[in-house]
Amino acid sequence: MTKINKKTIEDKLMTVYDPEFPMVDIYTLWLIYNVDINEKENIINILMSFTTPACPMAEMIQEMIKNAIAEIAPDFSINLEITFDPMRSPSMIRDEDLKKMFDM
Repeated sequence: MTKINKKTIEDKLMTVYDPEFPMVDIYTLWLIYNVDINEKENIINILMSFTTPACPMAEMIQEMIKNAIAEIAPDFSINLEITFDPMRSPSMIRDEDLKKMFDM
């Protein structure tokens, strides 16, 4: 069994893609603001955002996140908290080359 830690969760989040940006994962897009693991209560808390507040794929993305994490942490509950503070922007993207593409 894989040890569950923040890095393991973040790596798994890198396998989830926003259907509107299928070439870049949600972690690299900086849709994931924070990952916190409460091992005592078996809860994984994720603070996240969407590319826009009116994201038409919001529910689908949340389900994809839950399904991906359940593959590596089946005994954990997954709590997704959505925020738009700060509002996500292309400057937040984790990959420098992608930032240049989005800033054009």
